[in-house]
Amino acid sequence: MNGRTFGPQLSTDGTRFRLWAPAARRVDVLLEQPHPMTRGEDGWFTADIAGVKAGAAYKFRIDDEIDVPDPASAFQPDDVFGPSEVIDHSAHVWRATGWRGRPWAEAVIVEAHVGTFTRDGSYRAMIDKLDHLVETGITALELLPLADFAGSRNWGYDGVLWYAPDSAYGRPEDLKALIDEAHQRGLMVMLDVVYNHFGPEGNYLGRYAPGFFTEAHTPWGSAIDYRVPQVRAFAIENALHWLRDYRFDGLRLDAVNSIVEPGGLSLLHDLSAAAGELAAETGRHIHLVLENGDNRASILDATRDPPQGKYRAQWNDDYHHAWRVLMTGEKQGYYGDYQRAPLEEIARTLSSGFIYQGEPSEFRGGVRGEPSGALSPMAFINFLGNHDQIGNRPLGDRLESVARTEAIEAALAVMLLAPAIPMLFMGEEWGARTPFPFFCDFKGDLADAVRRGRRSEYEWAFAEYGDEIPDALDLSTFQSAALDWDERRKAAPQQRLKLVRDLLACRRREIVPRLAGATFGQASAGKDGLLTANWRMDDGTTLALSANLSDRNISDVPVRAKGTPIWGSELNDRVPPWSVVWRIG
Repeated sequence: MNGRTFGPQLSTDGTRFRLWAPAARRVDVLLEQPHPMTRGEDGWFTADIAGVKAGAAYKFRIDDEIDVPDPASAFQPDDVFGPSEVIDHSAHVWRATGWRGRPWAEAVIVEAHVGTFTRDGSYRAMIDKLDHLVETGITALELLPLADFAGSRNWGYDGVLWYAPDSAYGRPEDLKALIDEAHQRGLMVMLDVVYNHFGPEGNYLGRYAPGFFTEAHTPWGSAIDYRVPQVRAFAIENALHWLRDYRFDGLRLDAVNSIVEPGGLSLLHDLSAAAGELAAETGRHIHLVLENGDNRASILDATRDPPQGKYRAQWNDDYHHAWRVLMTGEKQGYYGDYQRAPLEEIARTLSSGFIYQGEPSEFRGGVRGEPSGALSPMAFINFLGNHDQIGNRPLGDRLESVARTEAIEAALAVMLLAPAIPMLFMGEEWGARTPFPFFCDFKGDLADAVRRGRRSEYEWAFAEYGDEIPDALDLSTFQSAALDWDERRKAAPQQRLKLVRDLLACRRREIVPRLAGATFGQASAGKDGLLTANWRMDDGTTLALSANLSDRNISDVPVRAKGTPIWGSELNDRVPPWSVVWRIG
């Protein structure tokens, strides 16, 4: 037996099936015929079935009324409504046997959606693109959620069977092959996981284990009750499942500010501690990061290895929003919070991480954030686009469609060499113009509800764009998001790709060896568009940035930073628009 609480447990004699179903009177496990399960303490049902091996298909019958998949199913070959399949994870033969991961200081992340990363949309097809990532200078591939969702296409945030990688992309062994091939190339692989809600279709937990949920609601569905020990174990074991059985190098926890847990987020502490025990046991680098709209600096620690209750880093939405306003002047939604002085706000992210560190947010309707300047710069993951910031736009259009090329390239020169951890969205390294609109594959009333919700959310956009806004339920919307890899051959993408590769080569050579003990310094923004910033690096040197982030020449530059230039041309009396210079000294 493997000692896990949830999911089937293989032995030399057969398989033990377990289901936590406290609201059920009777449960049968359905194989070739029904097998009654024995009810034990706290609502657990068990059945030891001799001769059942990996590959067996099964479901659970609840009270002779409804047949459901295992909530901890390891694989669903026929989607969330079909039978679960017993998987023997110990049978997989790994090739990258010496892989232990990479230190966090080396992280350069690309976020990718398996279904649209290639035209084939599969785990196996991604393998052919790994060499491109390595040659670009990427060191970590982060996958959008894989937990099984209803239908054949989805961003992944509607997962209902958290332990089962979605069959739309291939089988478990295909996912393991992708991770193994990445590790052989020196690439970390991370996974986005969602512990704040279950998807709206294919979740039967409320029927036989209503204790999973509270009376509270998140923006996406009923809140999960992590005060219940079995529910807490379900999430923590799930995290360990991805880290252990698939050898993911880290996890990104989605929207943890929407986890409803009275008394604080102790689930996060316990999950981190469990991952830290796994890291210590195996000698691996395991990296846990967060999306957290509350900007809680107190739960971040980039330098502790292995993690012991805290998290390496947080996606820094503040950084993205300030840059977006600077480059496009957009004002809708949360961009309204960044209108005062976006260049000064960019300077604040470079000098202390978050922009909102306890200030009132009009968009969020309250005080947001905690002081973050004492943290390592590596506690922040900075980006100019991600699945949310692109896909939640009405047209799913990228920054390339709305900002000037020279502004984007200056922003890349700042982001890719700053001490924070940089992240690109798939194809951004060559300036891809492929949209990434919201898409899903629901049916009937739920599909209609999604359409109504999108129209209500983007009422202003429908008035402006009308039928140009893609239908999230239409197959063509999903197909439009598939990356066009042939686009790289064109002149402008080749030029952008060279820029990104050169910047990342400079980062690898000049920044990474000095990064582990780096600390924030000072940053300032002039009304003329001049941005300056500095950091104290691990070897005692100072990393300094000077940039003109405006459309105008800047004259009478103040005293220039000392040090040897590592990127950009020496500043003269006239600083050209959108020019960036980095020095170390």
